[in-house]
Amino acid sequence: MDGRQIRAVAFQDVRIEYVTGVLRRLGLDATGRRALVVGSGRGLLAAGLARLGFDVVAVDPSATATALAREANEREYPGIVYETAPAEAPGFDDESFDVAYYADTFEITPALGRVVKQAGRVLKPGGLLLYDTVNRTVVSRLIYLGAFQALPMTRIMPAGRYAAARLRPPAELAAELNRHGLRNEDICGFKPDDPRNLVKAAIARRRGEITDEQIPPMVSFELAPNASPQVTYFGYALKTTPTHP
Repeated sequence: MDGRQIRAVAFQDVRIEYVTGVLRRLGLDATGRRALVVGSGRGLLAAGLARLGFDVVAVDPSATATALAREANEREYPGIVYETAPAEAPGFDDESFDVAYYADTFEITPALGRVVKQAGRVLKPGGLLLYDTVNRTVVSRLIYLGAFQALPMTRIMPAGRYAAARLRPPAELAAELNRHGLRNEDICGFKPDDPRNLVKAAIARRRGEITDEQIPPMVSFELAPNASPQVTYFGYALKTTPTHP
């Protein structure tokens, strides 16, 4: 993904920026294509993909998140279908999606192989898998295991959400994808434009001074395609083999 324009934008926007760049690189038009979002949360990414022209199905393991996403987007994006299901068993027919985006999923599942197998199953031959996840480095452990879920001042996640073994180095993830007929094609880091703003937002959220919805405007992100990702990264893979019963 070398040569792309780098600019600081909100987290959901940097996701869409990466998706748009991949579609451009592959010469794909979103219009009329069916996309699955796994780990859809409150539906911001699903809405972003709908704006690009995808027919979107959004899945999250939390029934509460699913209800909030449906309520937030039903007026502007009535065509998005919302389901509650775990990434390890999302349902859906074999080869029923052109694109699948796994958001905040690979780094929290204890069964990565099952999740990736399902991704390969629901994608059509030649289908596109997009994801974002967390690398396993000293820096990522300090942030995700320490600041985000252990340190009282900055803790914004429940204990146990992240574990060192579930953080995914790119080579390890690419090998798992390959085992399930998905060939990894790209790794692209992304990072806060100013890490100090992320710290300030985490502290303010912990103190109850802001809500989750108020965090994104406080922190902007930028793609880092030419650097080895020290914390978070995007990637995409293509399905190279058909689904077998």
